[in-house]
Parts: sequence; C-alpha cells; structure tokens
Amino acid sequence: MTLFGYAIQDLYLWILIIAAILTVVVLLFGDLLDGIFESIPFLHPVLVLSFFIFLSAMGYILEWFMDWSSLVILIIASISSIIFVTLLHLFVLVPIRSAEQSWGYSEDALIGSVGTAIVSIPIDGYGEVMVQWKSGVISKPAVSYDNEAISQDERVLIIEIKDGVFYVSPYQSLD
Repeated sequence: MTLFGYAIQDLYLWILIIAAILTVVVLLFGDLLDGIFESIPFLHPVLVLSFFIFLSAMGYILEWFMDWSSLVILIIASISSIIFVTLLHLFVLVPIRSAEQSWGYSEDALIGSVGTAIVSIPIDGYGEVMVQWKSGVISKPAVSYDNEAISQDERVLIIEIKDGVFYVSPYQSLD
C-alpha cells in the first residue's frame, strides 16, 4: 500500500528515524521543555515520542512480515503503542517525577533540629541556616523567631518553618 506516493513501510521507517532523532534532542534539551508540558502529563515529549517510535517500529515490522491489511496493522500498532505509553507513564515517568521532588525530608521533620547560622541573621532581617540531615546538608533562609540578632557560626534551633524560611532561636544546650 502507498500513502502520499510512498510505500507505507518507508513512511513507518521515516517516522521511526525522525522520532528517534527528536528523542535524542529531547534528552539533551528536555529541561527547557519541562515547564511547557507540565500541566498536561500525557503530552509529555517523552511520551509522545515514545508513542511514535513504538507505533512506527511495530508498523514497520508488521508490514514487513505480515500479509495483513495496512489498516489492520495501523490499528494493532496504535493500540499496542497506547498500551506501551500508558505503562511507561505509570511505571517509569511518574515514579521518576516523584523521586525528583523528594529530597528525603519534610519541612515538618526539620522543626526542632539544630543548625548553624552560616550567614548572620540581623534583627528584622534574613540570614541563612545550614542543617546536617540524613540525606545531606540543607541550607535555607532564616529569620530570628525572637527578633534578636544571631551571629554567624552560632548554633540555632529551628522553631517553625513558613514558606520555606526557617524561624530560629539561638540554641542553648543543657550542658
């Protein structure tokens, strides 16, 4: 069968080659496109390109080895591609996206932790506090909870966290 004057096998092969090249480009420059496709998860470039790669590969192989109608082959390739892309989305992309957003701590878990002021915290101003945590070092902006100046390298206690900002007081150990 021909479509647009080309054999359907050739079209499948060209779609496969173009989608593979675009996949490499997306892998290299994918972070630039992340914000654009974030609101519609099923239109993520990886999923769209995976659909076309799997559809064209399956169509090419079936056209080459089977004597079925091209329409039947297209339907089989489309259905199997939709199933493949759905499984890819559910079992690969969603867990990866969840892992990227997880730093291994919650802000609530940091309340009560002791850290060090790495930038002094003035009265009515912001500084920065560093906390050693299981997953590594966490640095966040900080303000004084008691509205008093806290010098650099002073140990502080995290009292609360609002909008990603630590509210801290000077740490007084019981020693």
